[in-house]
Amino acid sequence: MNLRKIDLNLLVYFDVLMQMRHVSRAAAYLGVGQPAMSAALGRLRDLFEDPLLVRQGHEMVPTERALNLETEVKRVLRGIENVIEPPDAFDPAESTRAFRLRMSDLLTFLALQDFAQMLEASAPGITLTVDHFAPDETADALTGDKIDVAISTGLDVTKSIRKTDLYEDTVVCIAHRDLDVAGALESAETFARMPQVRVSQSPLDDRFADHNLRKLGLERNVRITVPHWLSVPEILCATPLIATVPRTFAHRVAARHPIAIHPIEIFDTAFAWSIYWHHRYDGEPAHRWLRDRLSDSCIRELRRAGAEPDGDGEA
Repeated sequence: MNLRKIDLNLLVYFDVLMQMRHVSRAAAYLGVGQPAMSAALGRLRDLFEDPLLVRQGHEMVPTERALNLETEVKRVLRGIENVIEPPDAFDPAESTRAFRLRMSDLLTFLALQDFAQMLEASAPGITLTVDHFAPDETADALTGDKIDVAISTGLDVTKSIRKTDLYEDTVVCIAHRDLDVAGALESAETFARMPQVRVSQSPLDDRFADHNLRKLGLERNVRITVPHWLSVPEILCATPLIATVPRTFAHRVAARHPIAIHPIEIFDTAFAWSIYWHHRYDGEPAHRWLRDRLSDSCIRELRRAGAEPDGDGEA
């Protein structure tokens, strides 16, 4: 293949089309007209001899070929960025780099405000997209360049993924402050019988509740399973259910809702929030800047959230 005959800008179009799954939105993102984006998609189809994206309703669904190309195209574009912008030339105040993070709604609620303020003040050209991959998908997302870093806990990752611990936390039980929970936390058996809310994409719930109970031959009495953390306090305010959540999250919601916090002493519930990234970016200055600033912000915000709440929120 003669590279001189290939417009490498087509790879940029492909990358944005794969992110947006929509021709008009991709065109708006790149600041070009829809006809230009449609023409680029046609050229991409000719180049790769594949439809790449096929219409389904109001969006475009990638073909298997497109999904296989996505990771490689991202790597090529990152390599071109590094050639054009030498590593020692990274200036956050002037950069227009786009970063992608993996954080749950819990962590964006607790820890993203400080980082967002820093970006607006010191790096206004940098953009941020937050995704919430399931825990078992996150390592693949890091390896495949779908995300730059992940903030989570206890992820099962390969040796190619680096990890640095940020903040030591614990898991606690929360419930409406009028609910009598003391008896439910006296033993694993009484805890398992208590009706509960579970967060489906949380490694915390599995590790500290379900996993510990399974070792004892017990199963948790889960009445409601939800995909996100932020709905949990509202459910607890309306029902006689309990939930196991990080202490940092518990303190924040107890300040806003009639929620009581109950320590869990029947299991070891200590854990660490960590930042994860692929080793290929160990020395890349823009990526290192992202990790350092994001880590600082998360540590600062998690410490603030983990401070003892005012009043009698903790039982």
